[in-house]
Amino acid sequence: MTPILYSFRRCPYAMRARLAVAASGVTVELREILLRDKAPEFLATSPSGTVPCLKTDDQVIDESLDVMKWALAQNDPQGWLDMPDAGHDLIATADGPFKQALDHTKYAVRHPDKDAEEERAKAHAFLHDLNAQLTQQFLYKQTPTLADMAILPFVRQFANVDKARFDAEDWPNLSRWLEAFLVSSEFQAIMPKYKVWASGDAPTFFLI
Repeated sequence: MTPILYSFRRCPYAMRARLAVAASGVTVELREILLRDKAPEFLATSPSGTVPCLKTDDQVIDESLDVMKWALAQNDPQGWLDMPDAGHDLIATADGPFKQALDHTKYAVRHPDKDAEEERAKAHAFLHDLNAQLTQQFLYKQTPTLADMAILPFVRQFANVDKARFDAEDWPNLSRWLEAFLVSSEFQAIMPKYKVWASGDAPTFFLI
């Protein structure tokens, strides 16, 4: 069977999964999910009920980073997996402390026990570290790696919380990195709008 990728266009986790699938050249059936009205087939497939979720002949992959690694294990023509071990540690920091601080900033009303400015400061510290590391085109070399493409969708999400404030910060390398990503063919290719999938629909194949 063609692997099935359940996705949601605006979710950064789903974005990075689509980025890796597109980079790998592997064809999947894309099923766009409505998060407020999840299809029963999706809920029956995904243990967590969150996107992305990839179903293959013999497994279900329910974590976005694992979907990325699966796709690149099939084919990695751009060498995204060619990065130092530190790249995996950086992704873990982005997925953990940075994402927590991002959520506490973006959804401050849901976290009345947190000080939004303190949480923003935590996120800024991580972003300034990225800025210091971005002395070349990407984090580890002149071409992107898994770390770049796993982290960029969340930097985009944070920037959009307060774009004017983000743009006013002194992190020129970070801003250049994000802007290059947003105008890239890779990002543009994964962001078209798809009709929400329903059982019985003809397959929509996601391929670049």
